[in-house]
Amino acid sequence: LASCSSARSVYRGFSFPRMDLDALSGFKDPIAALDEEDADKAAAAEEQDARAKAEIVHIRVQQRNGRKCITTVQGLNQDLDLKRILKVIKKQHCCNGTVVDADAEGKNMGEVLQLQGDQRANVNKFLVDNELHPADKIKIHGHG
Repeated sequence: LASCSSARSVYRGFSFPRMDLDALSGFKDPIAALDEEDADKAAAAEEQDARAKAEIVHIRVQQRNGRKCITTVQGLNQDLDLKRILKVIKKQHCCNGTVVDADAEGKNMGEVLQLQGDQRANVNKFLVDNELHPADKIKIHGHG
């Protein structure tokens, strides 16, 4: 092995450039960089899928006791004033209702409208007529 002061090391007649510790600190693994790019692309695709799913409004009816049921509306844009929307629907269709914060209950659904009775058709018509949400992005669940 040649002396440490030379810029090249010689071993068995072959000459190799000598490595110093500063050169090792700047080493970047090309495969790790590809993994990071793939992770970023996957995260962006997942975020886009979540946004697309969030655009769908779900109108469900849930059976309570006996003949009683409630209608829930989930997925409305959070920029809308849900209390004002609820006030208008309650007045138009003679029913009671409330805005429930489902995030506080441990469910990641945002704010949900709850209305007494089966109001699925009424809520759907209201959202479409007032152009609050497009008709093709509203999904109605439940019986009957």
